[in-house]
Amino acid sequence: MAKQKYIIPVRPTDKLELTVEGQGSSGDGICKYKGYTLFIPGGLPGDQIFAEVTKITPRFGITRIIEQRSPSPDRIKAPCPVFTQCGGCKLQDLKYNKQIEFKVSVVRDALKHIGKIESLSIESIPAEKTYNYRNKGSFAVQKQAGFLRMGFFKQGSHDVVSTESCGILHGQINKAKEFVRELLIRHQVSIYDEKKHLGLFRELIIRHSPHTNQLLVGLVTTPGDFPEKFLTDLTAKDACNDLNICGIVQNINSQKTNVILGKKTRVLWGQGELNEQLGKLKFRLSLTSFFQVNPEQTLQLFKIIEKWTKNTTGRILDTFCGIGAISLWLGQSGLRVVGIEESSQAVEDARASAKKNNIDSCFFIQGKVEEHIRKFKGQDIEIIILDPPRKGCSEKVIQTVSEIRPKKVIYVSCNPSTLARDLARLENYHIKNIVVIDLFPQTKHVETAVLLTLDSS
Repeated sequence: MAKQKYIIPVRPTDKLELTVEGQGSSGDGICKYKGYTLFIPGGLPGDQIFAEVTKITPRFGITRIIEQRSPSPDRIKAPCPVFTQCGGCKLQDLKYNKQIEFKVSVVRDALKHIGKIESLSIESIPAEKTYNYRNKGSFAVQKQAGFLRMGFFKQGSHDVVSTESCGILHGQINKAKEFVRELLIRHQVSIYDEKKHLGLFRELIIRHSPHTNQLLVGLVTTPGDFPEKFLTDLTAKDACNDLNICGIVQNINSQKTNVILGKKTRVLWGQGELNEQLGKLKFRLSLTSFFQVNPEQTLQLFKIIEKWTKNTTGRILDTFCGIGAISLWLGQSGLRVVGIEESSQAVEDARASAKKNNIDSCFFIQGKVEEHIRKFKGQDIEIIILDPPRKGCSEKVIQTVSEIRPKKVIYVSCNPSTLARDLARLENYHIKNIVVIDLFPQTKHVETAVLLTLDSS
C-alpha cells in the first residue's frame, strides 16, 4: 500500500490567528497549526498573534508577525533600539528567569532527541550581571551609499546593523569603538567589500580586562597600511590614556572568506597582548586567543570544575585547552594537568601565563587533539576534560577517550546539539551532574558542563 501523502495545511501569504506554544533552540517561537509546525521569529510562549506565512517546507513553515494581539505574560520591553534588527540578543524581550528556563529546556531537549538521554536533573547558574558583562566586542564594517556602518549582522544576512552602543558589552568597549569609527570616517580609510574583495579595513575587535580596566584594540585588515594621519590620531597619547588603551594591533587577513582573523598580527602601538586576571590567576591574552567573554560566570564554571576534580591524584588531560585557563586554574592547587591546543598563539599565551603565576604542574602541547590524545593510552590519566568548539568532538577523539578509560570525563560545551551527540557516543560512562551556566545573558547561546563517571561494571 502506497504511503499517504501529507498535505501541508498552509500556503505562503496565508494569514492566521496563532498562539505561540513554545520556543525552539534558535529562540524563535513555535506553534502547531493543524499538526504542522510553524516557526514565529520574535514570538514568545503565550503570545497571541496575527501572522502571515512567508515560507513552507515539508517539515515546517515560517511566519512573520503582523500584529501582536495579546502579549505573553513573560514578555518585557527590550532596551536595545536595534533589537528587532540585530541578530545577537534574541532574548532581550523575555524575563530573565524565563531565559534560564529556556536554556535548560534546550539542553534537556537536545539530550532527549539527539542523545536519547532522558530523566536527568539539570542545575542552572543564572548570571548576577545580565548587561554590560561581555569583555570582547567584534564589530563588522560596511560601506553603504557612502555611509560607514559598524556593528553586527542582521539575523541570517551579511547586512550590518549600525549601533552606537551595545548593552551587553562593557561600556568602555562601546566608547573605544566609536572613537575608531570616527577616525575611519575622518581619514576616509578604505572599507573592505566582501563581494568585490577590495578595500583595507575588515573588522574591529576590542578586548577589555575588568581587572585592569585596560583595552586591547585589534584592527583586522587585508594586506596593506593605514594612512599615516589615521595612525597618528589613533595612537595619540591623550586619546589612548582617556580610553585606557594598552595596545593596538593589526591582524592581516588576505583570505576571500568570512573567516575573521588572519594568521599574521603586528603591533602598531603599545603592547601586543592584554593582561587579565580571574581570582588570583593572571593571564596573558593575545588578540587571536580564545577566552570566555563573561569573566564573572567563567569563575562559576571554573569553581564547578574545581569541585569535580577535588582529591584527584592522577594526571588531568585538558583537551582543546585554548590559553590554558582551566588547566592553570586547577594547576594553582598543585594538580598535574596536560593541555592540548591546536593554536600556537594560544599555547604561547598558556605557557607565558604558567610562568607568570609560577605554576610548574601544567604542561602544554601544541597540535591537534586527534593527533596527540592517543599518546596518553596506558598512562595515569584520571580525568579528561573535553572543551571543544561548537562542532564538538570528532568520533576519533570520543573513541580514544573511551579507550583511555579515565575515572571521570568533564565535558564543557557551547552547543547542546553536539554535546548530546558526543555524550551518546561515550561508552561505559554515565552522567553524574549537568549544569547550565549562563555565560551569555540575553542571547540564545548556552554553556553546559557535564560530569561523567566510569561505570563500575
